[in-house]
Amino acid sequence: MPLYSYRCQSCGQGFETLVRSGETPACPSCGGADLTRQLSNVAPEGKSDAILQSARRQASREGHFSNYSRSERPKV
Repeated sequence: MPLYSYRCQSCGQGFETLVRSGETPACPSCGGADLTRQLSNVAPEGKSDAILQSARRQASREGHFSNYSRSERPKV
């Protein structure tokens, strides 16, 4: 399910939600269905590697290696 950003035309509230195919979300603030889908922010070039490395460091501190490939996991 993709994550979309919306702005409610009734109350002006902005929100993000996961949307299934063919599903129309409702505003969590007022329940309105008059929504405008917003353009998504794109990860800046060069930032995704730093984010991945940060997540990997945190995972290894916590003792799990779920976001490492098999070849990158420590040999036990």
